[in-house]
Amino acid sequence: MDNLMTSAKQTLPILYSFRRCPYAMRARLAIAYSNIDVELREVDLGNKPQTMLLISAKATVPVLQLENGRVLDESLDIMLWAIQQNDAEHWLKAASLANAKALIRVNDERFKYYLDRYKYADRYPAYSELYYRQQGELFLADIEGLLTQSAYLCGEHFSLTDAAILPFIRQFCAVDPAWFEDSPYPALRQWLNHFLASSLFEQVMTKYPCWQAS
Repeated sequence: MDNLMTSAKQTLPILYSFRRCPYAMRARLAIAYSNIDVELREVDLGNKPQTMLLISAKATVPVLQLENGRVLDESLDIMLWAIQQNDAEHWLKAASLANAKALIRVNDERFKYYLDRYKYADRYPAYSELYYRQQGELFLADIEGLLTQSAYLCGEHFSLTDAAILPFIRQFCAVDPAWFEDSPYPALRQWLNHFLASSLFEQVMTKYPCWQAS
């Protein structure tokens, strides 16, 4: 990955990340899109580095430490910081920021709740996997409705909203790919598949070994 670097240069922002985490994924998407160089530290979630824990009490990825010591440990804050540095394709202008944040909030607070339970239904035996999927589908139906009106969530151009939500939709649909292929969401399928085939997605999904303090 050209702009997510693993060198030890302390002059770069440091990004603590985990490849498959959708929150970390969307942070990496914004950083890669904005062509910002960072030192990427892939985290072992079972053995989190002390350097990350010392700068963020949340103890979850992503965490971005800027060169001046400022720490951003909310994925949306990292996205906004990165895009504001370089927004060549106008991700922030595609829709009002208030509308974008409202849809992202539904994703993060409601959809993610059922995504976790659908993906790990055996850990949540109060309801069936089917129940959790059906609850998550309420959001898929909302997304399908938006995508039948325009190519992307906020219009005809990819934006902050798409980048923030796509990693979570990807994870949900990957639980049962056969079901998803037959599901009544053709516009969502096209939107997701276009993203998965993009060079930007390929770039941010490069595999790195877990970082260890030297």
